[in-house]
Amino acid sequence: MIDRKPQRGPWKAKAPEQLGGLVSGVLDPVLARRAGMTSALLAAWPQIVPAMLAETTRPQKINWPRRAHEDDPFKPATLIVAAEGMSALHVQHQSGEIVQRVNSFFGFRAVERLQLVQKPVGPERKPQRRKAPVSPADEKRIAALTGAIEDEGLREALMRLGKSVKQDKG
Repeated sequence: MIDRKPQRGPWKAKAPEQLGGLVSGVLDPVLARRAGMTSALLAAWPQIVPAMLAETTRPQKINWPRRAHEDDPFKPATLIVAAEGMSALHVQHQSGEIVQRVNSFFGFRAVERLQLVQKPVGPERKPQRRKAPVSPADEKRIAALTGAIEDEGLREALMRLGKSVKQDKG
């Protein structure tokens, strides 16, 4: 018998990488430039704020004060938080605790105060598209295709399915 070893190509097998690591590598420089923060703060936000505020608030931007010279002392930033409705009042009431938690997340006194912006925070809900009505010719064709089915319940279900498919395809 001939012992054959499986041949390996010129490529190396890599372990799969987590998508979050790849995305944060791309998003962190953009967030740092545009909003002065990292995706790590966005990801840790549910652990930073109380549970009742996690879904209705999110950090939007960190405003770092301008320094005229490099010798100027460090000044903490202002964290801008977007909040919906009544949660803005809760954030304002708990702002001291939230600032402390954000600073402990960063590991130094990065944020001095919070600034609230009231706006929708949840995922945007797209209005459902109206489906076009099924043409009479298509209805007749669907009825003809399902006409031979004896079970009335099955026939009606298949007719509804056919109409739905025609509406989705337009």
